Amino acid sequence: MAPGTELKRTPLHDLHLELGGKMVPFAGYEMPVQYPAGILTEHKTTRAGAGLFDVSHMGQAWLDGPDVAALFETLVPGDIAGLKPGQIRYTLLMAEDGGILDDLMVTRPVDDTDGSRLFLVVNAACKDQDFAHIAERLAGRATLTRLDDRALLALQGPGAAAIMRGLGPAALDLTFMTAAPVEIAGVPCLLSRSGYTGEDGFEISVPAGRAVDLARALLGAGASPIGLGARDSLRLEAGLCLYGHDIDTTTDPIEASLAWTVPKRRRAAADFPGAARVLAALKDGVSRKRVGIRPLGRAPAREGVAIAAPDGGPEIGIVTSGGFGPSVEGPVAMGYVPPAYAAPGTRIDLLVRGKPLPAEVATLPFTPHRYAKP
Repeated sequence: MAPGTELKRTPLHDLHLELGGKMVPFAGYEMPVQYPAGILTEHKTTRAGAGLFDVSHMGQAWLDGPDVAALFETLVPGDIAGLKPGQIRYTLLMAEDGGILDDLMVTRPVDDTDGSRLFLVVNAACKDQDFAHIAERLAGRATLTRLDDRALLALQGPGAAAIMRGLGPAALDLTFMTAAPVEIAGVPCLLSRSGYTGEDGFEISVPAGRAVDLARALLGAGASPIGLGARDSLRLEAGLCLYGHDIDTTTDPIEASLAWTVPKRRRAAADFPGAARVLAALKDGVSRKRVGIRPLGRAPAREGVAIAAPDGGPEIGIVTSGGFGPSVEGPVAMGYVPPAYAAPGTRIDLLVRGKPLPAEVATLPFTPHRYAKP
């Protein structure tokens, strides 16, 4: 942010202060990084019970127009036209050169009978440019309507379903990556069974004026408030990319180990931005690959740490996310290395403060995903 720029606040700001949240700048907003329980406890609470996250800083929008899924496929490599009513797709907003502008969630509403509406959720730091890009590229064919008057909450963890059973039992009809309008604690919401922790859970789009009422109801039913610190350690253990760190405009989906986001039909059509680079990477291979990394000691390797070949070898890559994994009781990281070093179990060194520390490439995710599959 530019010096002197005033931080925005989410509708839950005063509640965060009431709960003892430690507020920090994040993506232009004042957000809680942790509460008095601390990041370690918040992380473990989410893995064992139910954590409540404020993600209202993320961008929400409707995209409306005839055959809007086909239109949106001109911007992303995912199968959007194949979405059935109520289904959600994770996909990538692509640059013409094959770099990734953002990753996002796309939902076809359950009541969309004619294929004319999509619901979009994009990352907070990218939302202004994302929405401008989409509106400009689809001008005259589709209309993007920002939903800045809505908050977004995430209820995550194995205890999330039990909380919903008491406050909004219709939520339990959903399975992973599906969505529907659901009334929760008397509040009309757009609910998706999704999240970014690797756990079962829900993301709840709610009118901003009802967000505090809903949050209090969820906390009163057994959820614990969770800040950005635990949100990051949870998604890292789950092997999920953070935009601006593990993926950005310099990375393509194949080197980012996201080839699964480009299905067979889209590869054959080659009609999305950056298709030439993506298809070449699929055919000829890539020069680097995103991998999981397990330091063999106790010292964590943070973002920006250089990766080297073992035993005094040359630098071969860089850590893009790293920290302590409370669930695995040790440090974990992700980063990019050449394909020759990408196999799980491959020895590497991490140059932490200039000192080589032993590590090995690990299979992602570090903790198993526990989504509510059909």
